[in-house]
This record gives sequence, structure tokens and C-alpha cells, in this order.
Amino acid sequence: MKVVIAEKPSVAREIAILLGATEKKEGYLMGNGYQVTWAFGHLVSLAMPEDYGINGFQRETLPILPKPFLLTVRKVKKDKSYVRDLGAMNQLKIIDYLFKNCESIVVATDAGREGELIFRYIYEYLNCTKPFERLWISSLTEKAILNGFNNLKPGKDFDGLHQAALGRSRADWLVGINASQALTIAKGSGNYSLGRVQTPILAIICKRFLENKSFVSKQYWQIEVEHRKEFIDFKSISTLKWEGRKQAEDALKSLQRHGIATVIGIEIKTVNEQPPLLFDLTALQKEANIKLNLSAEETLNIAQSLYENKFISYPRTGSKYIPEDMWVEVSKLIWILEEMEKFKEVVAKMKIGRLNKRIVNDLKVTDHHGLLITDKVPSALSAKEKAIYEMIAYRLLEAVSPVCIKEITDVVFQVIHYDFELKGIKIIDAGWRSIKGSFSDEEKDPIQDLPELKIGDEVKIKASRVLEKKTRPPALYTEASLLAAMENAGSQIENDQERKAIQNVGIGTPATRAAIIEILFKREYVKRDKKLLLPTEKGLKVYELVKDKNIANVILTSKWELALRKIENRESDLATFEKEIEAFTVSLTQEILDLAKEVERLPNLICPKCKVEKVFIRDKLVKCKDEKCNWVQFRNICGIQLSLVDLETLITNGKTSLLKGLISKSGKKFDAFIVMSVSGETSFVFPDKKKKR
Repeated sequence: MKVVIAEKPSVAREIAILLGATEKKEGYLMGNGYQVTWAFGHLVSLAMPEDYGINGFQRETLPILPKPFLLTVRKVKKDKSYVRDLGAMNQLKIIDYLFKNCESIVVATDAGREGELIFRYIYEYLNCTKPFERLWISSLTEKAILNGFNNLKPGKDFDGLHQAALGRSRADWLVGINASQALTIAKGSGNYSLGRVQTPILAIICKRFLENKSFVSKQYWQIEVEHRKEFIDFKSISTLKWEGRKQAEDALKSLQRHGIATVIGIEIKTVNEQPPLLFDLTALQKEANIKLNLSAEETLNIAQSLYENKFISYPRTGSKYIPEDMWVEVSKLIWILEEMEKFKEVVAKMKIGRLNKRIVNDLKVTDHHGLLITDKVPSALSAKEKAIYEMIAYRLLEAVSPVCIKEITDVVFQVIHYDFELKGIKIIDAGWRSIKGSFSDEEKDPIQDLPELKIGDEVKIKASRVLEKKTRPPALYTEASLLAAMENAGSQIENDQERKAIQNVGIGTPATRAAIIEILFKREYVKRDKKLLLPTEKGLKVYELVKDKNIANVILTSKWELALRKIENRESDLATFEKEIEAFTVSLTQEILDLAKEVERLPNLICPKCKVEKVFIRDKLVKCKDEKCNWVQFRNICGIQLSLVDLETLITNGKTSLLKGLISKSGKKFDAFIVMSVSGETSFVFPDKKKKR
């Protein structure tokens, strides 16, 4: 009897049907020589400090360096502590029984680093020694599953992947547990979380936010000129930027009197614009954030649902290419799209016999190929699922279409002694851009038809105006731009040698980036403002404390990602990586504990209700130390976090300064003072003196 273990019950059911294992048992399906069972994600994980006999946060126990690392059944939060998940325990007992009574195991968890770790932790926790093979597939279609079972791979082929997964897991534990406990101890109040990956990302967001906030915008003026020739209207803009409006207006008067623009430079070039490659997960998440305003996590969840329903290939991919042996499938997938009303017209225009093979590259296919649709025509999709499916389908059609041929004309005019420039873009052959009818990606390069021009031509000025402009601050991050920054973290490094050493190495993996961003929201370090990602007061506080520490350094995290890749490819070993992480953890923990001297002074306030005891000041609330008094004041009021100054003023003087931008339950913004009664109750006072409880 063979045991097949999948990552989720839904995937296990799909596999069981194809294997003929249709007899339902508790926690597994049986039949035709197979027993198909499942995990619920991570059933087993690294043990927590209390499992090593370390309770609470104590300076003397840091750093915690387990030797060896212990494994435990997944835990869930109950009241203020963590207890073993009963569902996980029951399923583990079933898996243990199946493993003990089988001949061999087929690993059918997701084909990636985390999927491998899910199985190996279960295998190790249960002290299993049975031989196992690996099902390595990129889609859940019937054909892919059956082909995968006909070509099972030896389990040892994935030892490198397992070692990399262990390295990632242990590094995150060591850095996350020790740094978080150290910072919480150093702060003396509240509960703080730091992490190997989350902290550099927080640093990127905070640094950009502060640069944006402190940016001093400068005004400047340019002159825009409208021309007309051969019944074609077009515009040019001055190369000179005036620092004062008056100089620009004086120049404008001179230009208007002159009335003629002379062509002094012209360059015409033909550009072959290659089609985009297939989506990998990060590219899909960026596009969905820009076009559909979906978060990275939403996009991943939708793509995972489409995958489990067999409509797309495995979504957690870091590749944009397909191997040569898959090329024959592409034309079949395109014909399948013709069955759908949305794509019928587009597919009809495609030259299926002469598709562009740019996406074929065996060397650039990682664990999984680029995102593709499957041969299963979707039905009954939700609006968001439909949008993501269509995005992937359109990208496939674009990727195999011909190049877009553009004629780009750069022209320089001279009016008196002022130079003006313009760019004309003419589509010679739309190629892949005809798929969606989108001919330009950037506002700065709009499609602009020009008449025939040559050097020496004089063109009348039809109209002209002064444009008032401002220098722009660095743009705040959206999820799309943050994903790009995570993907290309190495490019942010100023040192040339270091940048080259970790070129093309990002922070995290395509499969984990969404979860990293969500952790920042969960920790209340970052908040959303429409599409923008803004640090909270708590997030900025953490950033200020650790911004100069190694844990906030993008270089370090990128180097670790590179080291994990080398372990996966068996170019390096886990022991060396772990020694480096341990040494880093020791120095980092001490670095953070030393912050206790730098932590801000908390005001010494007496409870406004009992007038006797002092108050605890936490990030979320302020409360009396006397449990019987029971006075509490929450710090977040209508979307505004009360600062320490606000709290001190409110409790000491009974009234805050005017708070602006408070948000009512209906979503409307308002300004108000918060006042406190003698018994410690608070209410709003509006600038017009009206009170509202």
C-alpha cells in the first residue's frame, strides 16, 4: 500500500479520484492500492521558547539558540497563551498510522520550498523512515497529475530544497524570536515584533515616507507651444525651466511676437518593442494591484483558488518562461481561449503557425514555469477570479504575439534662442499591443502623430502658454511598487561590488512576499490609505529604533536569500549558513538590548479616575495600575493615534490640542478637541463649542 500526502484536503480529493481511491475514511481516502491523506498547511512547526522551558521575556535568557531545534504540533492562540491545535493533532495521528503501515510514501505537497518543508517536518516529527518519492507538477489537471505519477522523482533529489527550507525556517525563528523579545524588553512596555524579512521591508516603507514628508517642493515654469502643419496638431515644450514666473512670461511674450519655430534637430528611429513575458507571481500581483486594486495576498489567494480548480498552472512561481517541451501545448491553449466569447475575436486574428517563441527558455525555468491557463475552460467564476484569469490569458496571448514596431521621432525646435523638444510615436505594426489595444505604457510617451518634418522647416506657433510645475517628492509606496522594490532589493544598494554580488536577488520569494506585507498590517506597523502604504506611529517608532541596525539592512537579507538559493542548488551547506545566522543573532540581540538607554521617556501620569495610582502606557491603551479602579483610555480615537504629548495634555490639563482628520463612523472627516471630565470620561468638543458624547 502506498500513502500519498497532499498539502490540503481539496488537492488530496482531486488526486484520489484519479488514482481510484474513492473509499472515504476518517482523514484519508482509500482504494486501488493507495491511501491519500492530507495536511492542513503546517501541521508541525519549530517549537517555541516555552517548549524549551523559557517562559516570558527575560533579558538573561537571550539570545535563545536551540541545540537541537525541536518540533511541535501546530499551536493556536487561546486566551493569552498558545495551545496545541486539536484538529492538527488528530490529523497527525491519522498520518502516523498510515505511515507506519505503508510500504512507501508519495509526497504531493505543493512543489516548492514551503511545500517541501510541510512534509519533511511531519516526516521528522513522526520519526518516519519509510522511503518516499516526489510528485512534482505545475498544474492540477488530470493530464498533469497522471503524468506526474508516471514520472515520480526520488525524494533525495529534493534534499537541497529541504535544506534551504530548513535554513529559512530556522533563520526566521532565531532572528524573529530574539530580536522581538529584545526590543520588547528594551522598550519596557508594549509588544514588538522584528523579523529577518519584515523589518527591512518596514525600513524601506518608513524611509520613503520620511523622504516624501520632508521633501521641499520647488516651483518652476516651462513654456508649452502648440503647432499645426498639414492639418496635424502637435505640441512641444521648452527644455529650459525658469525659476520665476516673470522670466517665463517675458520669454513667452518674445516667443509670441516671433511666431515661428524652426526645426534644428531631428532623429527618427524604428524600435522593435518585444512582447511581455508570462507572469510570475510577483508580476501578477503588481499588475493586479495597479489595474484591479487587489492586495498581494488577495491576488495570491485568487490565483491559488484558480489553480485548485484546475484553471491555471501553479501560481507560486518565480519564472516567466516555459521549457521547450511545453511549447507544443501553447497553441492548444490558445484554441481553448477561442471557445470563450471574450477572446474569440482576438484569437481569430492570431497567426497560430507563426507564434513568437520568446517565452521558451529551459535555462530560465526555475521550480515551475511561467503562469499559464490550462485546458479546462472556466465556468462560474467570481468577478475577481474572472479578472485574474483573463489577465493571465491576455498575457499568454501577448507573450506569443509578434513584436510591436514603432517609429519614434525626436524633434528639437528653436524659437529665437530657446529650444523646444517633442517626441512623436507612430505605430508601424501593432504586433502584441493589438491584443488589448493598448499602445503606450507611460504618460510621458503618449502616441503623437507628426507631419513630415526636416531640418530647417519653419512651423507657425498656433498657441503658447506658461505651465506652472513643481518638483515631485519620491512617490510613496503602493503594494505594486513595494513588490517591485522587494523583487529588486539588490538594486537599492549603493556599493557597486555588493550590488553586483547579489544582482537579481530580492527579499523573500514570490510565494512569501504577500505574507510579509500582511504581517506588517497585522503588527499595525503599516496601514493602507487607498492604494498607498503608510507607516503607523508604531511602525515609525520601531524604524527609528532599528534603522541603523543590521536587521533593517536590505543588503543582509538579500545576501541570505542568495545563500538559501546556493543551499537549494547544493553549492553551499546548511551548517555554514546556520553558523552565520547564529553569530548575527548574538550580536543583534545585544545591539537591541542596548537600546534600553535610548528609549523615549514615558510621562509619569496619575490616574484621572482614582487620583491615586499611576497609569500604564501601552501602544493601544492607557490604563490604571489598580485593577479595582478599572480606568482605561484607548489611544486610537476615530482613526487618530493619541501621541504621548496628547495623552499628557489630556490627563494633566483635561483637554487635547485640536485633532484634525478624525473619521466618523460614516467615513466623514472632522476636527475636534478631546476633553476629559473629573471622573476620567472623555468626549468631543468641536471648534464651534458643541459637545458630542
